[in-house]
Amino acid sequence: MKPDEIRKLDAYFKRVFQNPRLEVKARPRKEDSAELYLGDEFLGLVYKDEEEGDYNFSMAILDIDLA
Repeated sequence: MKPDEIRKLDAYFKRVFQNPRLEVKARPRKEDSAELYLGDEFLGLVYKDEEEGDYNFSMAILDIDLA
């Protein structure tokens, strides 16, 4: 993703979830997605649908995290 897209997504997540510790980061060697972190903890991936111009957020929830 382009740096301006990452900045916009970063601001969006911080605003929507009211948490300034959220951070969107570029992925090494991947240009179609970015990573979302809360501090040092990886939360998920944000993908861009090039055809539609929309973004999709994907977050895996592990069984051990629910215990």
